[in-house]
Amino acid sequence: MVRTLFLSAIAAALAIPGVAMAQSDPLIIAHRGASGERPEHTLAAYELAIDRGADYVEPDLVVTKDLVLIARHENELSGTTDVASREEFEYLRRTKNIEGQQVAGWFAEDFTLAELRTLRARERVGNIRPANTAYNGLYQVPTFEEIVKLVRAKEAETGRTIGIYPELKHPTWILEQEGIDMIDLLVSELKKHDLAGADDPVFVQVFEVGPLQRLDKLIDSKLILLIKPEGGPYDEPDMRWSDILSPTGLAEVATYADGIGPWLGHVIDPENMSATSLVADAHAVGLQVHPWTLRKENGFLPAGLQNEGGPAANGQYEKLWKAAIESGVDGVFVDNVKEFVTMMGANGD
Repeated sequence: MVRTLFLSAIAAALAIPGVAMAQSDPLIIAHRGASGERPEHTLAAYELAIDRGADYVEPDLVVTKDLVLIARHENELSGTTDVASREEFEYLRRTKNIEGQQVAGWFAEDFTLAELRTLRARERVGNIRPANTAYNGLYQVPTFEEIVKLVRAKEAETGRTIGIYPELKHPTWILEQEGIDMIDLLVSELKKHDLAGADDPVFVQVFEVGPLQRLDKLIDSKLILLIKPEGGPYDEPDMRWSDILSPTGLAEVATYADGIGPWLGHVIDPENMSATSLVADAHAVGLQVHPWTLRKENGFLPAGLQNEGGPAANGQYEKLWKAAIESGVDGVFVDNVKEFVTMMGANGD
């Protein structure tokens, strides 16, 4: 489906002060699962996030040599698995230029799924989440299909609708350098599992423009353009995120996507916890806003919200979380689902 931008309706909305999309409690998007409590991108993390009350679970997707979509934060595996300690895979160590950055390590696209099955997940930020390191070595790397099956099983168990919010990692680079079409693979998976419809609980997110425009023609799933703090999309080197975030840029995004996933600093000024105009600007052209990422530890918080105790100690996170909610966002990426649900309940929401 190609989205149509109804310019007359948007112009009318822009002419009326205070026009915004209807706001309810924001969607709780479990960022890589309950990653504040379990190693990210494991079935255990996704299941715990669902049990904690998440509306959606978010897998970052990379691809294997034999064309299977799997969940990892990046295609480089040493940060989230035990591959560096596995002598049998030393021969697969590489250095690759990924979107202009030199990266050394072991890469998912050089492994078959069978080889990856022998690896075990580990906590990526053990200095900030030392408790999670107790689970190192317990879990395999899951496939996207396994995540879908887990979600379906939890829906049957709980009676709730649980959404899936996959992110394609480096799809243009993978196609250019490895000849692997991740977009085709994801579309096939979504259609196989009857998850490609406009009403299905799925958002597909990418930090690139072209892949979203292509997805818009292939599936009816809701699409989200992710936005980094600086720079621009890899596949459009002449574009800058700052231009995309302007009212004119957002109107263009609305022709092929249903929303944006901006860095939280684009939505909230961390110095004074005040909202920027981004949510209102995006709502005016019909886009949802799902910023990333709400976390509780000092190591992830602005300096003014950090407490004593080092990077692993909890900071004054509720101030930032409440400011995000009050900005009118439609959803939030959250590492600490348990605390977020508790806070929302305490606020009477």
